[in-house]
Amino acid sequence: MPSLTPLSPVAPERWGGGLAGAWVGAWTAVAAGPTALVAMTALGAARPGVALPAAILLGFGGAILLRRLRRRLDDSVLSLAPAAASADRAPPFAVITENLPDPLMVIAAEEADDLTGRRFVFANAAARERFRIREGALLVTAVRSPQVLEAVDEALFGGVERTVEWTGVGSQGRDWTAQARPLGRDEAGSHLALLVLRDETDVRRTERTRADFLANASHELRTPLASLSGFIETLRGHAKEDPGARDRFLAIMQAQAERMSRLIDDLMSLSRIELNEHIAPAGRVDLAMAAQDVIDALAPQARDKQVAFDAILPPRGAAVVEGDRDQIVQVIQNLVDNAIKYTPKDGTVRVEIFPGLTPATAVAARDPAAARLALLTPDHSAVEEFYAGLRVSDRGPGIAREHLPRLTERFYRVEGQKSGERQGTGLGLAIVKHIVNRHRGGLHVESVRGEGATFGIYLPMAKSLPDKDFVASEEPAPAGVVKLS
Repeated sequence: MPSLTPLSPVAPERWGGGLAGAWVGAWTAVAAGPTALVAMTALGAARPGVALPAAILLGFGGAILLRRLRRRLDDSVLSLAPAAASADRAPPFAVITENLPDPLMVIAAEEADDLTGRRFVFANAAARERFRIREGALLVTAVRSPQVLEAVDEALFGGVERTVEWTGVGSQGRDWTAQARPLGRDEAGSHLALLVLRDETDVRRTERTRADFLANASHELRTPLASLSGFIETLRGHAKEDPGARDRFLAIMQAQAERMSRLIDDLMSLSRIELNEHIAPAGRVDLAMAAQDVIDALAPQARDKQVAFDAILPPRGAAVVEGDRDQIVQVIQNLVDNAIKYTPKDGTVRVEIFPGLTPATAVAARDPAAARLALLTPDHSAVEEFYAGLRVSDRGPGIAREHLPRLTERFYRVEGQKSGERQGTGLGLAIVKHIVNRHRGGLHVESVRGEGATFGIYLPMAKSLPDKDFVASEEPAPAGVVKLS
């Protein structure tokens, strides 16, 4: 209960009306009445035996009346205080709407035939940030889905409420549920409609990931399981007493079991990446240090194949990117591991990093004679960004041009390169693509038949690094050269 100012004879003026008049009368009864009677007795105008008891009774009755009025006045103050506060400060509906997490927009239109006349008259912060809406902007500049536009028209001119599904475009396309509701007309006679978008990306991705995992696992595990079942049946039959056949079959069974284990691990990893693909990471990673860690970890594998590394890395701190370190290390490891597999004996795997690239130089071709394809291109940003690029080159047989578009498909293996010596699940490049996409980066491949292939990625450099620390190249910098100001 709020504290109130102690009441006084002049305090109740703010209440006015009957309570104020009763308050003044009560104080008159308590103070003026007994005083007048005592004065009259002193002057001999009244008899003491009658006037003094009357003065006492009048003062006592006035005190009782004052006490009751004070209680009523207290109650009146408490009831009026919230009303006064609400009158001074209106309910914060505008603030609530502005801070809603779902995009909310009000669209106005005059004529049904004027398809370009649908304009925004209100958009909350979530809508402005997501769709870059400016005051008075046209609806078609932010929303290009025919289903959503049709639902808005029905709400504007048909008074019909509709809910439709919409998948946004872009490398990180999001799934929305769009609700359009009529709002009648405004003072100028324009038709109004409310459009609310609800982000259903997490729910839809979870559903798709679960379905894809079950489909992929059931399809890819069928072959090794059938192989294991056949060998077990053989070992229990005529090969039971054949030690040579038993050892050979057990080795094959072990290889099949290991392949299933790798397959499950890769599928689980891919599922986790896809679930969070639309959420940009917030960490910072030194790309050169991550590449050096991968090279050190894969050095024993390279020695076993008699393959050397040619690492051309910038100094520490020159290629810091925004990202999740574990995932970036996984990308580099998958690319370097593939390069080791396809590089022949006594060959070389080259790992290069170029910081300070513009979007144009990040995708520029290095070998004009190579077949080249961009496997992933990031969405264009309104703010100029600089990228750090990583290229991993092998000296293997190369990849034919017709195979390039399918390299990041799950379980896709290039015909003629499916060798028992190259153990893999066919998921490595799919994992690379989804991780790079989550990091708002790009992926491309160059290949020359008989000379090898180069896989390149480029990731946005950390925003905390001031632009003056590096100068963007108009052309890709030579290997190992970092152009600093």
